[in-house]
Amino acid sequence: MNEIELMGKLNHKNVLKLYEVYESENSIYLVVDILNGGELLNNLRLNHIHEKGIMHRDLKPENIMLRDENNISDIVIVDFGLSSFIKMDPNNVLFKKCGTPGFIAPEIFQCEMFYSEKCDVFSAGVIFYIL
Repeated sequence: MNEIELMGKLNHKNVLKLYEVYESENSIYLVVDILNGGELLNNLRLNHIHEKGIMHRDLKPENIMLRDENNISDIVIVDFGLSSFIKMDPNNVLFKKCGTPGFIAPEIFQCEMFYSEKCDVFSAGVIFYIL
């Protein structure tokens, strides 16, 4: 069974719906839902936090809440209890090794002296993997 046949068997509101398949001599055309909302990554807006010079340091599914239970695309990042400024003197950081096991970046886990907002990107990657 190929990918198109597999996709045709799916029918769920959170999975791209395949309506029809057309084949020409050189191409295959798939008729699917129109998705106007854009990619989740573009809507997550971690860059807003990072542009302000802040790293969250404890991103996990429990810290991403829905503003409205009927709109899964309207998410809010919460719990800044372990957050820190990106360019902070590492000697003044209260918790150098922090976060939730399974979601923390290797550089935090290894307690490296310097790490950056990329630790949030690692945590987001783990979250996307789970999803």
